[in-house]
Amino acid sequence: MTTVLIADDQPLQRFGFRMLLESQDDMAVLGEATNGTEATRLTAELHPDVVLMDVRMPGLDGIEATRRIVATGARTRVLILTTFDLDEYAYAGLRAGASGFLVKDAQPEELLSGIRAVATGDAVVAPSLTRRLLDTYAQHLPTGTPDDTPARAADDPRLVSLTDREREILTVIGQGWTNTEIATRLHLAESTVKTHVGRILSKTGCRDRVQAVILAYDTKLVEPS
Repeated sequence: MTTVLIADDQPLQRFGFRMLLESQDDMAVLGEATNGTEATRLTAELHPDVVLMDVRMPGLDGIEATRRIVATGARTRVLILTTFDLDEYAYAGLRAGASGFLVKDAQPEELLSGIRAVATGDAVVAPSLTRRLLDTYAQHLPTGTPDDTPARAADDPRLVSLTDREREILTVIGQGWTNTEIATRLHLAESTVKTHVGRILSKTGCRDRVQAVILAYDTKLVEPS
């Protein structure tokens, strides 16, 4: 059973999501939040598998709520809902630690499969699409003060424990390559690639492949094209 918390300030939107989710035998809605503050509090109380998180909510928005939920280290994963594909909210949500995003007018089956994917640890957005997002917005949205710029790969502590091969694979993950493409181009078995990816996520503390793409950008292994 996948448990879900719905966070949206629109009553009709929450009602529609609840009706859809409760029609599924493998899903249960634990609660509803009308803003980011409620979403953060209810996540801590109810420990849902997935938070279905709207971005634009009064008070604490969905981006900051996502950041706070992820910062707790809880197993709960966040699926961001945006109005437009490839917008700055999707970008900000992924950087805040969301495991994926969907547009609000997605088909019901897309939403359901997205929730199931996030609950099992997969990312809902493809690495190639993540790279398009980062390329589009990385040079326009600030990520910190001049004294808080990300370290380069040579001295970033998150990369110290990676082997040369793992660093190479993290770089191409950041470039949007799939496991099949990595295996073909680097002449490796796909099972070997999967092992490397798993070790990279474990060593760097990335929650999923999308976060690994963001790490590759943050550490300058990959530069915006």
